Order: sequence, then structure tokens, then C-alpha cells
Amino acid sequence: MKKLLRDLLKALLFLLLGSLILWLVWRQQQQAWEAQCALDGIPPHDCSLLAKITADFASAKFSYLFLILLAFAVSNISRAARWLMLLQPLGYRPGFLNAFLTIMLGYFANLGLPRAGELVRVASLAKYEDIPAEKVLGTVVVDRIVDVLSLAIVISLAFLLEFDTIFGFLAPWFGESPENTQTNLLGYLAGAIIFASTLFFFFRKRWLQSRPGKKIRAMLQGFGEGLRSIRHLKHPGLFAFHSLNIWLMYYLMNWLGFQAFGPTEQLGFSAALVIFVAGSIGMVIPSPGGMGTYHLLITAALTGLYHLHGPDAFSFANIVFFTIQIGANVLLGLLALILLPIINGKRPAQTDKRSPAA
Repeated sequence: MKKLLRDLLKALLFLLLGSLILWLVWRQQQQAWEAQCALDGIPPHDCSLLAKITADFASAKFSYLFLILLAFAVSNISRAARWLMLLQPLGYRPGFLNAFLTIMLGYFANLGLPRAGELVRVASLAKYEDIPAEKVLGTVVVDRIVDVLSLAIVISLAFLLEFDTIFGFLAPWFGESPENTQTNLLGYLAGAIIFASTLFFFFRKRWLQSRPGKKIRAMLQGFGEGLRSIRHLKHPGLFAFHSLNIWLMYYLMNWLGFQAFGPTEQLGFSAALVIFVAGSIGMVIPSPGGMGTYHLLITAALTGLYHLHGPDAFSFANIVFFTIQIGANVLLGLLALILLPIINGKRPAQTDKRSPAA
């Protein structure tokens, strides 16, 4: 009972946090839209940000929105295939449809309580495939380790391709030219790395024995073990292909979003990569389905880096957010909730789900 109450309070807290951030972004963009209405001579009673977003959504190219949903489905087909590859060395061969639907069910659960989706995904597959939950959990941990590494690579690539744009945005904050900002920031970064390395060298024994040090060391060891476990896969090349395809489809969803909305369709491939990174970080921050945090970072990136009008940037964030969350996560999540008991109820009873090689 205490655990249930704690989970409910967590869900409420994250919902309130996401709602607060969304309201703050909404209020800021409403003010910007009212200022634009005043410039255009539109009466205040006809100046509604909600009406603008609704009109923008209605004017979006629905063929591209459909392709966003298709890319989302393809990415999760690869995610399910990659997950099955992680389970095979343990001697288990779950059904592909079960793996795909439990992933969808996990996304659906994340809309209520951030990070709960992983537990729902693990518990569901363990239940329907009769696999020990701790073994399923281990494969999900490896799956997420690969995602963390992939996100780090994507962030690095975005900085590399849009280096001038990003530093051009940072320059006014330092009151300097972009060239000086680059030099100074790189100098600060190098200095911070040298300083931290020196401190670690002299105090490493004390730090490694401290509670935070032990936790970080355990986390890094787990990270390394997870990556090393990939070497035991039967087809590591295929695993790498599915990993690449997952993130390629994620990126493509953002580029297709650009093409679906008039004010963003002129933005290029590298801009789509930066916005993809901003949205990914927004999804990582705990809030229901990225609500609020996704809108904040997407709007800030589009206005700050690419000088898009604030209300247009906010409309873009809503178009992509609700296309994915409502069109994909809610509908496919509900479908998974309905289909999983039906599919597994009709499946003949099996006493051993291990492969013959186990």
C-alpha cells in the first residue's frame, strides 16, 4: 500500500512538473503571439494561441505526419528485433509480436509515470513468455546502455555539424565575437578537464571509497559489462544495424516534422539533427511523455538557433509531440493492452521457452 501511494505521489509530482513547464512556455508564447497580433492589427479578442496551434495543426501536411508514425513504427520494429537478439544468448526465444507490443505498452506507461515503462515492459514480457523477470531486466539495461552511447554520439555529431550556429548563438551571452567565444569556451573546457583530472589524481583513493564514488564506479562497471556482453551475440553486425536504424528513424521523424509544417520546411538536415537532440534531451528529463520539457527545449532551440518566431516554434513542438504521443504511443499502447492477452491466450501452452541450444 505504501509503495502504491509513493508511486501515485511520484506520478502526480511529475505531472505537476510537466504541466508547470508547459504552462510557463505557453504563457511566454501567448505574450509573443499577442505582440505579433498588435503589430498585424488583429484585435485582442481574435488573438488566441490555441486557435493558432489548432490552425497550424490543421494546415500541416498529413502525408508527412503519417510518415512520422511509420518511421516511429519502423524504429520500434528494430528495437524489438534488437531486444530479441539480447535474449537469445540467455537461451530464450520470445515471439517478435510480444516483444514489439510490450515495448509499445512501456511507452504508454511512461505517459503516466516517467521510467515506469521499463518496468512494465519487463514485467509484461516476463509474464507472457514465462521468462524470469531479472533476466529480462538485464537485457533492458543493456538496451538502454546502447541508447545512452548512441545519444552521446548524436549530440557530438550535432555539435560538429552545427558548430558555427551554436557558438554564434552563445557569443552574445559572453559579449564577444563567435571566434573569441569558441576560443574562450574551448579554453575553459580544457582548463576544467585538467583541473578535475588533477583533483582526481591526488584524491582518487578517498573519492573511490566514498559513497558517490562507489555508485559511479558501479555504474561505469555495469556500463562496461553491458557493452562487453554484445560481443557474445550471434550476429553483432545485425545488432549494430538495428541500433543505427533506431536512431536514424528518430532523426527522420524530426526532419519529416520540418517538412510537414510551413515555417520549418526551409530548415535543413543539420538543423533537424540539432532539434532532434533538443527533443531527445527533453524526453529524457522526467515528465509524463516529455510533456513541457520537450516543448521548452524544442521552442528554445528553434527560436534561439534558427530565429523561428516563438509561437511558430511552439506550434511545431505541439504538432510533432501530439503526432507521436497521441498518434503512436496512446493508440499503439491501447492496442498492445488489448492484443497481448488475446494473442497469448490463444497460444498453446509451453513448458519450456528456451531454445534447443540452451
